[in-house]
Amino acid sequence: MIRNTLTAFAAGLLLVGCSSTKSLKKDDTAVNTPIITSIDLTNVQEDKVPVVINPGRFTTDKVVYRLPRVVQGTYSVSNFGKYIDDFKALDYSGAILPVKKVDENTWEITNASKLDKITYAVNDTFDQEKVGGIGGEVPFSPSGTNIEDTNYVLNLHGFIGYFDTLKNNQYELEVVAPSKFKRTSALQEVASMLNKEEGTITSRYFAPRYFDITDNPMFYGELDVEEFNVGDIKIVLSVYSPTKKHTAKKIKAVMEKMMQAQKSYLGSVNSTPRYDIYLYLAGQNEDAPKGFGALEHHTSTVVVLPEFMDDARLAQSMIDVVSHEFFHIVTPLSVHSEDVHYFDYDQPTFSKHLWMYEGVTEYFATHFQVNKGLVKEDDFFAKVMEKISSAARMNDAMSFTKMSENILEKKYHDQYLNVYQKGALIGMCIDILMREESNGQRGVLSLMKELSNKYGKSKPFEDDKLIEEITAMTYPSVGTFLNTHVVGETPIDYNLFFEKVGIGILEDKVKTNYIQNNGALIVQGDRAKGAVVFTEAVNNNSFWAKNGAKPGDIIRKVDGVEVNMTTANQVFGTVFGWQPGKKVDVVLERDGKEVSIKTTLTQSYTSGKALKVKSDATQQQKNLLNAWLKG
Repeated sequence: MIRNTLTAFAAGLLLVGCSSTKSLKKDDTAVNTPIITSIDLTNVQEDKVPVVINPGRFTTDKVVYRLPRVVQGTYSVSNFGKYIDDFKALDYSGAILPVKKVDENTWEITNASKLDKITYAVNDTFDQEKVGGIGGEVPFSPSGTNIEDTNYVLNLHGFIGYFDTLKNNQYELEVVAPSKFKRTSALQEVASMLNKEEGTITSRYFAPRYFDITDNPMFYGELDVEEFNVGDIKIVLSVYSPTKKHTAKKIKAVMEKMMQAQKSYLGSVNSTPRYDIYLYLAGQNEDAPKGFGALEHHTSTVVVLPEFMDDARLAQSMIDVVSHEFFHIVTPLSVHSEDVHYFDYDQPTFSKHLWMYEGVTEYFATHFQVNKGLVKEDDFFAKVMEKISSAARMNDAMSFTKMSENILEKKYHDQYLNVYQKGALIGMCIDILMREESNGQRGVLSLMKELSNKYGKSKPFEDDKLIEEITAMTYPSVGTFLNTHVVGETPIDYNLFFEKVGIGILEDKVKTNYIQNNGALIVQGDRAKGAVVFTEAVNNNSFWAKNGAKPGDIIRKVDGVEVNMTTANQVFGTVFGWQPGKKVDVVLERDGKEVSIKTTLTQSYTSGKALKVKSDATQQQKNLLNAWLKG
């Protein structure tokens, strides 16, 4: 899962079916009987979708049915059972069987040997975000669900549950939808039937086990869909833009260039024939989702971003988000532990190795861009410095493996975002160490390929033995590093690694944007004035300082849009994406008087620390630098 960048920014600113044939077995359940499920998008009542679950015949008196409490990739509690209403268990005559709700996500059904099917209605999570959810927090938007006339985000873990004893059974899923809808899913579609009279289409899908239900989201509705190939992987891009502001064709051009570079970077790693990108662009209405970012699945990703972004900012956000998610085909798809492979959706245990799943993945998403010439070295160095700065604001002395293994506990969960900061830097350090030890021939990518070849998507590794195994596959220095800085609590001295490649951290003029100085906001909300004002930091932002902005200035309008506590997220989200060359018109208020700044954007700079190649770098250091960046 990628972090929720835009939401974090905003928070810092504002202060505020029919029966199937059933077979009996001697044991508790008919474990070979497919579980028949049905979702009817043509019969939505009060914004709720009806679901029918037909599990086959049970021989026990009691069975337990659950919706996931936790889903893979989120590292947080979602409680999808909260969104289930009117839960009923019916026998073969249609009579209601006794049901006990054990907790938010669990139902115990009595007289289960008579059970024919379960029925219930599902609320979506998107429109609960405005009120903080049903009884508390809501799932991170990309893991959530949407039910509206023109779009359905079907993260199936929000609609379909599992019986404790049948998680490894096959699933047959039937989705009934208006025939005018487009539909996309990487889940295997085995049949479809058009009913012209009713204007519906019924699609049937197959899943080998419950994991495949949770791992293959669907999009239905007024979608814009484009396809392209990256090597022998088919990429399917599905876009929902409520006002049609953004098109799949434009986004495809950006994604294709990026993903071709990613595939070139990965080389022989090719673990999926198809990869889906589902992009939901959130409007400005009250029911729109607020959690921006993405959730990876093994062969797809669900992305939620604000629709108001211009083309350039959306393109950059998609590069940052999707590049990370696509690299998850390496880990955890091809390299993962038993905790991932045998995931418990109710009481999960977590792997110790988020530094690898998320950290190394984030490192790849950053490193491949300089490796394939998509960004310049200085831009790559700037991203590294941003991560060092962000990691320094977290608990740098916390054991990463302990944090990872206990991620649901508050003190560890509060540090989760560091997996994308220090986690990526851990990947960088291993890369440099391996380049040094191998005379530039091996790096962290080659390590992940070797692990992928040894394990693959069907064979998990033993969590407690991974570091020992990596050490044996690489060098003692790598094992020492991992045990000292990942298992242990010793902060990393990045200068030791930069010295190996002839670069250093120097005070310099560094590029920044028009809302931050090197990552720190230059605006803040003023509750007393009900306005957004510039802070003292505006003096160290070259663009605003040159154009006369001062600390305490109230920002009244930006390009004609009034700035207040309601519009601030949208306005400053747009400002965050400004690029040099754009004409801007900003109205400030100072001491009750209007101050106008109407000009063309120039690159803004601030003072700070920057990574630079040292003037006295040796040829050996330069060779290792080149191997690291381009090898």
